[in-house]
Amino acid sequence: MNTQLRHVLVAIGDVQRTPRNELRKVAALAKASGASVELFHAINEPDPFRSYPETAALEAVKKQRAAIAAKSEAKLERFARDPALRGIKVTCKAVWDHPPYDAIVRRARATHADLIVAAAHGHRFGARLVLRNTDWELIRHCPVPLLLMKSRRIYQKPVVLAAVDPFHAHAKPADLDARLLDAANKFAQLLRGTTHLFHAYMPLIASEPASMGGVPVFLPPEVEEAHSQQIERAVDQLAERAGIPRGRCHIETGDAAAAMCAQTRRVHADLVVLGAVSRSALARLFIGNTAERVLDKLNCDVLVVKPRSFTAKATRPSSQKSGRSKSTVTPAPASRRERNLVPPLF
Repeated sequence: MNTQLRHVLVAIGDVQRTPRNELRKVAALAKASGASVELFHAINEPDPFRSYPETAALEAVKKQRAAIAAKSEAKLERFARDPALRGIKVTCKAVWDHPPYDAIVRRARATHADLIVAAAHGHRFGARLVLRNTDWELIRHCPVPLLLMKSRRIYQKPVVLAAVDPFHAHAKPADLDARLLDAANKFAQLLRGTTHLFHAYMPLIASEPASMGGVPVFLPPEVEEAHSQQIERAVDQLAERAGIPRGRCHIETGDAAAAMCAQTRRVHADLVVLGAVSRSALARLFIGNTAERVLDKLNCDVLVVKPRSFTAKATRPSSQKSGRSKSTVTPAPASRRERNLVPPLF
């Protein structure tokens, strides 16, 4: 299948741990699409430059930083020799840059990555995989699709669940549902899986404001029924355009986050595709964000997609000199065509 997944940036947060499951999943995607892969690490050790010029000479600091960068890249190269990545173009890069999420976004832009992959981590063996601050910042600011790996299951004909909102609650851009379904379909097609569609809504009786004096508003049953039918028609139209059979469309009433978690368990989802719109902290406080409320609760991988109109914040140029770029396992392509800040979904 002709796809637009050409380059995958894998953000490695911990070079002390071999990310075998993540590498196997990335390898499955790369082999199916023909994409190249870069293993990237933003060095977060104490910077030797902090001791200059008080206690260390400039040349000594440069030498120490280069040695730390070389050590980090050597570990990335060891990951790149994993048998799962055999036959895939893999490059490795470790840089001095901070904060990590900014470094990842900058590297994604520099390499024209179509997809960023990051792994969530548990605090102990067997613990539920949770997101760290870098993950949350990537969700808010990353301009390209972001795959957060939360499950240890490998991809074998995966079930992909796309969470849509046809009525664009909380002012979501109108094109976001189409992008979510496109991403879900392409991911499922790459790995010979199936796409499911999910939508949750609150009944009108729960969404209508109470009248003055605290007296609840009661609506005739036929009004609620008409509301449900309107939602079903909207979901059916989305599914038809995306080529998803009605039997794989799931409409639930109630809290979206709780209903989504329950649905992923029922269909044994391997991946949930969610839309995210970056808002100010104040807006998130009052509006709420389904993606943020559900992400830590999900036990499957999550693909976060932004609307086409999303504009990433202008990240500052790195104020620190990058570490050396050591040898690569296989050279990356010499040149790549320029793309928009929000590239076509793979």
